[in-house]
Amino acid sequence: MKIYVVRPGDTVDTIAISQGTSPQSIIYDNQLVYPYPLAVGQALLLSQVSDIENDSSQTFYSANVGGYAYPFISRWVLEQTLPYLTDLFIFSYGFTTEGELLPPQLDDTFMITMAKSFGVAPILTLTPFGPTGQFSNYLITQVVNNESARQRLIEELTIQIQERGFEGVDIDFEYILPEDKIPFSDFVREVRTAVNALGYPVSVALAPKTSDTQTGLLYEGKDYGLLGEAADYVLLMTYEWGYTYGPAMAVAPINKVQQVVEYALTKIPPEKIHLGIPNYGYDWTLPFVQGTSKAVTIGNVQAVQIAIAHNSPIQFDETAQAPYFTYILDGKNHEVWFEDVRSLSAKFNLVKEYQLRGMSYWQIMQLFRANWLLLADTFTIQSSW
Repeated sequence: MKIYVVRPGDTVDTIAISQGTSPQSIIYDNQLVYPYPLAVGQALLLSQVSDIENDSSQTFYSANVGGYAYPFISRWVLEQTLPYLTDLFIFSYGFTTEGELLPPQLDDTFMITMAKSFGVAPILTLTPFGPTGQFSNYLITQVVNNESARQRLIEELTIQIQERGFEGVDIDFEYILPEDKIPFSDFVREVRTAVNALGYPVSVALAPKTSDTQTGLLYEGKDYGLLGEAADYVLLMTYEWGYTYGPAMAVAPINKVQQVVEYALTKIPPEKIHLGIPNYGYDWTLPFVQGTSKAVTIGNVQAVQIAIAHNSPIQFDETAQAPYFTYILDGKNHEVWFEDVRSLSAKFNLVKEYQLRGMSYWQIMQLFRANWLLLADTFTIQSSW
């Protein structure tokens, strides 16, 4: 496949003629909306006519691909996405201070069933959400430091796996207190021992650190070396540099992502590392005011539609390897950063360059077809554990 950047005067028809493809494939692959206007600077993924079977230069890198989803995901979106996944991370299961496992409020049975029908492993995602729906380090402390609570939680996890058909556990704990760093790593190891005995893996999500001494509640409670040994594999949460309450910038700038990967590789073997990839963007209202401003989360296809609606050309930051644009609405300036096939290609190249195990998406709630087509054109997707 080929990436084409829209120029002034381009239409779907003229691009199809000049690039040797069909208008229908351009429209479908890029989820264009009738009457199919384009934004200058928009990156399109184009299907090329070629004989892959006879192309000896065509090589693929094998990778595992995970995607997080809530039980309110559209069944159509899930059906469209599952062919490109190895693992479906079902978000999420909580627990009490006594170690009682708490299922999602919505029934996730259809996700388990659909995943298995596509040969995708349904993974139980465990999170320490408190009563307010936020990560609770109090809850973490109470469980990882209490043997009876730990053992009850691990026992209920194994029961849930056997009764519901899950094929692994992902541990996504955030804001861990520094003093809980070792107890948390021990907890991950204990979960792995129990889940491996059933024939399934355990993964753990890691905040994007760049050094052993990085300060901040997101980072100090997670020891890359200890957790890399404790889990079967890890997910680097390489996104949210640009985030809801921060200033406008790329969500996952490639230069920052690369720094995290290079640090991780000093502590964890590449075959145990998943690169985190965001499947969303943000729309900021300017000027940014710390403590007051709040960006709106948008989908990548939606971002392009906003640019088209406001006749805003899309720019591309070469350092961050990320697309962005600005527009004015009701007299207010806006700045939008999102992902496109160019920014995703840069991230895929990191996976190949450093020979990582694969990648995991936060999250797959909105379909971005061009991403999955590009991924399938770049990698051979591994089967589940």
